[in-house]
Amino acid sequence: MIFDTHTHTSFSSDSKMNIKDAINKAKALDIGLIITDHMDLNYPEKDKFKFNVDDYFKTYEAYKSPSLLLGIELGMDTGFEKENASLIKSYNFDQVIGSQHFLHGFDIYDSALYDAKTKEELFRDYFLEIIASLKTHSYIDTLGHIDFISRYCPFDDKEIYYRDYSDHIDEIIKLCISYGISMEINSRRLGNPTAFNPLIDIYRRYKELGGEYVTIGSDAHYAEYIGSNINKGLAIAETLGLRPIYFKDRRAEYMK
Repeated sequence: MIFDTHTHTSFSSDSKMNIKDAINKAKALDIGLIITDHMDLNYPEKDKFKFNVDDYFKTYEAYKSPSLLLGIELGMDTGFEKENASLIKSYNFDQVIGSQHFLHGFDIYDSALYDAKTKEELFRDYFLEIIASLKTHSYIDTLGHIDFISRYCPFDDKEIYYRDYSDHIDEIIKLCISYGISMEINSRRLGNPTAFNPLIDIYRRYKELGGEYVTIGSDAHYAEYIGSNINKGLAIAETLGLRPIYFKDRRAEYMK
């Protein structure tokens, strides 16, 4: 079965999606679903991007099935590695996405982050932060949306070009491979023609350095976006010879 491995429901602060609507949309598309609601313990506002994990499992356990799994998107931060590790050990998540949502103490969404530095400086800092986070979060299952900063940066050219940051991107890839962490093909921006080829270059390099496995997720926050561009993600994987997987009980399973 094909899985959309990255979706958000109402336990995420930035989503209102009802799980029943998510399930109905996935059934209509004949795909499986992994719910991966946001947990950013480093978020400065007390009640934002955090949720009660006991309530999460209590509420959603009845919906769990071979085609509906329960995971988490963990905001990686070197100042919160102990808290993050304790959280993951305490619950039976199917899949753990590790994502870099903060840089220099700012949410990457926050326009104030971009006031003082050039694109080259900020993107290099972003990759260095991912490297530091991977070294302290080696237990995650998949590295989420390497192009996250491209969504929100204000620069005229938002894309990540492998040639410009090859040293740092190579280090990220090598860390993922050494820790047994897959890389996510986040399909949210694959409909953007300026994003498609730069992203392929990154995943091609992943393959060249010995990477084998990718998860594919829409990052949907609304039911209508579930499964969005998943076929493009699958096409990238097939073209490059990468194996699409999802995680069940923290163990990799092959799609299809």
